[in-house]
Amino acid sequence: MKSFFKYLVLIAMAGLMACQRNAHFNVASPDDKIVVTLGEENGRVYYEVFHDSKPVVLQSFLGFTLKATDNLEDNFYLKDVSYAEVNKTWEQQWGEERFVDEVYNEMKVLVEEKSGDKRQFYITFRLFNDGFGFRYEFPEQANLKKFTIMDEQTEFVLNGNHTAWSIPYDIEAYEGLYRQMPISELDTVCSPLTMKTADGLYLAIHEANLTDYAAMNLYPTGDSTLKVYLTPWSSGEKVFMKAPHQTPWRTMIIADNAGDLLLSRLMLNLNEPCQLEDTSWIKPGRYIGIWWGMHMKHYTWHEGPQHGATTENTMRYMDFAAEHGFSGVLVEGWNKGWDDWQHFSFTEPYADFDLKAVTEYGATKGVKLIGHHETGGNVNNYEAQLDDAFNLYHQHGVSVVKTGYVGTLLNGNEMHSGQYAVRHYRHVIEKAARSQIMIDNHEPVMPTGLQRTFPNLMTQEGVRGQEWNAWAGDGGNPPNHTTIIPFTRGLAGPMDFTPGIFNFDNPEMPQTRVQTTLAKQLALSVILYSPLQMAADMIENYQNNPEPFEFIKACPVNWAQTVVPEAEIGEYVTIARKDRDSDNWFVGSITNEHQRELVLPLDFLEPNTRYMAQVFKDAEETDYLSNPYELIEEELEVNAHTVLKIGLAPGGGTAIILTKIE
Repeated sequence: MKSFFKYLVLIAMAGLMACQRNAHFNVASPDDKIVVTLGEENGRVYYEVFHDSKPVVLQSFLGFTLKATDNLEDNFYLKDVSYAEVNKTWEQQWGEERFVDEVYNEMKVLVEEKSGDKRQFYITFRLFNDGFGFRYEFPEQANLKKFTIMDEQTEFVLNGNHTAWSIPYDIEAYEGLYRQMPISELDTVCSPLTMKTADGLYLAIHEANLTDYAAMNLYPTGDSTLKVYLTPWSSGEKVFMKAPHQTPWRTMIIADNAGDLLLSRLMLNLNEPCQLEDTSWIKPGRYIGIWWGMHMKHYTWHEGPQHGATTENTMRYMDFAAEHGFSGVLVEGWNKGWDDWQHFSFTEPYADFDLKAVTEYGATKGVKLIGHHETGGNVNNYEAQLDDAFNLYHQHGVSVVKTGYVGTLLNGNEMHSGQYAVRHYRHVIEKAARSQIMIDNHEPVMPTGLQRTFPNLMTQEGVRGQEWNAWAGDGGNPPNHTTIIPFTRGLAGPMDFTPGIFNFDNPEMPQTRVQTTLAKQLALSVILYSPLQMAADMIENYQNNPEPFEFIKACPVNWAQTVVPEAEIGEYVTIARKDRDSDNWFVGSITNEHQRELVLPLDFLEPNTRYMAQVFKDAEETDYLSNPYELIEEELEVNAHTVLKIGLAPGGGTAIILTKIE
């Protein structure tokens, strides 16, 4: 914890340097490794960041361009400063670990115009040991009430032309392949933007608590400078704001290795605590779905002879779910509107789907129906039916809804990451909570940690997921895709990638297939975190592969602890997670297109304790292109001193269950 003496030292340092620049203030992280300076030069406010006394962010200016008024960019000075420190631990309803340490030092600086209207805003920095966040806060004031932001001038002037992994911000629904390139060659990209410096430091820029604002994107203005670009309204404005209000936190994770990026809880800690009084109805779970069969052209979403969402077929899936311990069955295509994609009804089922009969049948089996609301991007149509739709599901015991917004623009006008969309998604989350409904949001705005505040926001898509292995014209997701997305999209929050495909070929589109081994599909259930996770394949393919299916059935979705023994972006990643409800550990390890050997110390296990390791691994002859299905299952006794050595095939992986021997 930072002592009072240390604060005096920081203030003294600010005074000593005032002769070189105008007054500035400093704050350090609890472990003193990260230091932020906030200062003013020629009326412009700037910040700098140091890690281990080395610059990470050079002098970077802050401010706003407004519409029809003087800008909030210059003519300012730092009027006042206050400090605070927080050291607490909070418990997650669900997550990658049960308890999260929230330990930070805060500096809040009042910024005021030197002349004129004397408009004010605060800049608040919170420094954690794994990074920092800052935001602008506009207090209620006479000369700044309603205003329109045309541009946010926030900069990240980095100390080098780092290697970055990114996708362009305007790729539909963020469903693109991440590209590795220097900062200077970037387009306008969405966040999280993950980078590696020349001296081996890992950085990730994103935002936290995106509330009634436009999503933050980034574009280069020089070899090592990134500037914020807010997703605009169709009319060109970025944000309509009314004081008092605040922006989302602009965040940066700073890590010594790639694995530590995955362990940061910075964005969760920069969101507000849970606002729901009763959360007992919020339940993580693994489910199956009438879904992959549509992508395989075995079923259709719309009514007809191949319609997938029939009463009979849903009950068949529910029988399978009950037999194998799944919590629910997702049913897409149950409601009218799939024939034209223009006028979805969220209360009227097709004639061959009986909602009451299906949900009552599921209740006798202990299996829930997972509801589905595809809007086709017609938000006006959806919001007009939202109350009736959620009430209908609530009456029939449906407690999870997958929402969808397929289409380039919402209502034909607005982007999925603009202020309009942000408002709509929040409206749906809050409405769903009032009906005790959990949300799996597809085609979303990029997540920013809001699941802490609204834990019924379980998971979201916003990633090029498994379905691209069914119909993508470019052959499907390449083997390195899942070795990149944990360090990019995964840093934003849970992602509904839908792993667990056992049959890789699509006869309807032979040039496209799953580009992994079977063992890697198992490992992805551990690697890609989601508290609601679908075992994505058709049930016939699980029935035909009972041995590997045992891992899917056993793997939890809610964890007490997570460790990352080894990781390198785009190359490989190994994650071990401890079950929230038992003493068992589960390990997933995956590689890109290159064969490699996993060397895994089991020192995360409880000492002086015996475990049985059930290993699902690639065979020596396994290869994602020529021999993807061959898999070896073996058992061996291990303990915390054991070091496992396991070969990973090209495009392969391994999945391990570690069960305590009583």
